[in-house]
Amino acid sequence: MAKNFIIVESPAKAVTVKKYLGADYEVAASIGHVRDLPKKGMSIDIEHGFTPTYEINADKKKTISDLKKRAKAATTVWLASDPDREGEAIAWHISEALKLAPGQTKRIEFREFTKAAIDHALANPRSIDQHLVDAQQARRVLDRLVGYELSPVLWRKVGPGLSAGRVQSVAVRLIVEREREIENFSAASTYKVSALFDVDGRTLKAELARKLKDEAEAGKVLESLIGASFAVEALEKKPGKRTPAAPFTTSTLQQEASRKLGFSVRQTMSVAQRLYESGFITYMRTDSVNLSETALAGAAAAIGGQFGTNYLQRRTYKTKSSGAQEAHEAIRPTEFKRSSIEGERNQQRLYELIWQRATASQMADAKLEKTTVTIMPSTAKEPFIATAEVVLFDGFLKVYIESKDEDEEGEGALLPPLQQGQELAMQTITARQTYSRPKPRYTEASLVRKLEEMGIGRPSTYAPTISTIQDREYVIKGDIEGKQRPAVQLVLQGGAVTRTEETESYGADRNKLVPTPMGELVTDFLVKHFPEIVDYNFTADVEKQFDAVASGRKRWNDMIAAFYKPFHQTVEEATQVSRQEASQARPIGTHPKTGKPIIARMGRFGPMLQMGEATDEEKPAFAPIPEGTKLSDISMDQAVKLFSLPRAVGLMPDGEDIIANFGPFGPYVKAGKTSASIKPEDPFQVTLERARQLIAEKREAAANRLIAEFNGGKVQVLNGRFGPYVTDGTKNAKIPKDTDPKSLDQAAATALLAAAPTKRGRRTVRKRK
Repeated sequence: MAKNFIIVESPAKAVTVKKYLGADYEVAASIGHVRDLPKKGMSIDIEHGFTPTYEINADKKKTISDLKKRAKAATTVWLASDPDREGEAIAWHISEALKLAPGQTKRIEFREFTKAAIDHALANPRSIDQHLVDAQQARRVLDRLVGYELSPVLWRKVGPGLSAGRVQSVAVRLIVEREREIENFSAASTYKVSALFDVDGRTLKAELARKLKDEAEAGKVLESLIGASFAVEALEKKPGKRTPAAPFTTSTLQQEASRKLGFSVRQTMSVAQRLYESGFITYMRTDSVNLSETALAGAAAAIGGQFGTNYLQRRTYKTKSSGAQEAHEAIRPTEFKRSSIEGERNQQRLYELIWQRATASQMADAKLEKTTVTIMPSTAKEPFIATAEVVLFDGFLKVYIESKDEDEEGEGALLPPLQQGQELAMQTITARQTYSRPKPRYTEASLVRKLEEMGIGRPSTYAPTISTIQDREYVIKGDIEGKQRPAVQLVLQGGAVTRTEETESYGADRNKLVPTPMGELVTDFLVKHFPEIVDYNFTADVEKQFDAVASGRKRWNDMIAAFYKPFHQTVEEATQVSRQEASQARPIGTHPKTGKPIIARMGRFGPMLQMGEATDEEKPAFAPIPEGTKLSDISMDQAVKLFSLPRAVGLMPDGEDIIANFGPFGPYVKAGKTSASIKPEDPFQVTLERARQLIAEKREAAANRLIAEFNGGKVQVLNGRFGPYVTDGTKNAKIPKDTDPKSLDQAAATALLAAAPTKRGRRTVRKRK
């Protein structure tokens, strides 16, 4: 048995570390956290300093047993979990679970898996930093208190299965408030005037210096330009430069990977984790933009060798966040000379992005020439302006160009050669009606940027927060259909002004975060009854308090105590809120035929109508509210019409009745046991011909799905979404590509099932289209 036993977090890290060490070192993985608060119960002693009770995770008992045996046989145990608060807490939990003696235990950390970094860590061990442990413990305890006291209130007052969290609820609030800004936004119409000029066969585009308020003013301006000549009145050139962005932090990596690679936040962190564990990049959870001296030297050598010394400019960046740990580094390649890697494509793409950003940060500024052209018409005093940038020296742009969000401005276009006083031939002048736009919906990347700007959360929390709010179905990532509106266009060409009226699409969005009705309802409830929990300043201030605990300036128990007393009192007060108020139930009126009250409220599957009370002898009737209709907007006429469903559409050719209705998953038609979606059509409008067609198609697809069945239908061969497969209702088995599914007999089908892994349960998430 080796004298030295190193415990890292993952098997991949263990393999990487082991290859740099000799026979005196044994390496094993804890596979993340080994202890935590029990899943059931509060497990926090509120009366005695909020002391938590931890237990070994059920899936880690065998791991702990194995680590104990190895630790007892070793002279020294080296705890090498990740270099952050979470990693420090993991080291502490391992030490506690293994009952390691302080004299036998050393804490080491490295932010990259290279031989130099590992050797340096082994030469500079330390003890576990209890302040960092306490900061992580404070976060865990506070979040448990919030979750376990607040979630039951939501269960009782709003609906079962709901949850609230200190950071996740604030993230949902941001998305809800942005959606309402968009809904309430009133677009203002103006006219943008642009001119196209011919310059030696090239087209120059310029714009009127101001926007015009309405069509009348736009028409007047264009009429005044009939017969005008145009000349370059001023040509101003100014030197400029562009400076590279700092190397990646967790937040900026998530944003740029989303914009450039189309990665979700979760995907970015998963791929980065594998790159880190393979020794390709430094630690990927950091809010520091600092680079070590070793990194600076490596970057300089790579840039000088590949591009020349004129492209090299040493830079240091200062981290803006007060809570950032400057000892940490930005995310960078472990070897700058390695501009690409072999392996899985997404790892290659993310690595190249990280290499480009870090390398560019140490390169020279791009030298530009910014040009502004003032073009004056002979018949008016208002000039047209054209702008552009010319790159004189590309500098860092040779390696990397930072992308932008849709709410950020881009750069100007390239201009043709011009001289002051030069006359220009006008091709067309167009005044087009434009509309002001609301702020865009959040993407995962822009939400991370917003949270970071507000000081909410930390690098390790962004990905799980964004995943949680989608898993809970408070928010969905989806597409929004656009609407149509008129757009008037006036064009001056050939001495005459013509008017056309077109329609333009607006409001369409792809892959944006949109709140669900339940997300809005929970947010409204929390804002009204727990304003402090979803207050942006409070949530950001809590992060600063965690930082104070981490630096030893505050005791974690005192921090939790100051929070808990007023919070608990608010929880008790909220128990007095009626369920009707909490669920935003709104009386609509009395049904004209039944005389029963109609209420609009949230149900399990979203907004719904209820006719009658639960206390009545006859059970209440329910009707779903069509998607896109809010509780506050439903009228009595709409409610009565919805309760008239299901609508009898007609008969199938074989005489089966066809009905149309709204269901939890949208509008549908049904005949017998066959249901078919008619989305986006309306159950009140769908024709008999269309209903017959959809039901016939659904039945044909169902008939074609079954290829064969055995043992009385208990084993089936089916056509599935991803190809043919065998199932017994519990397990699914893929059919090899070189096997004709129609040729399978019962023995072959049973053999495929026996060799297939047991199907794990999964939670179906219904997403709004």
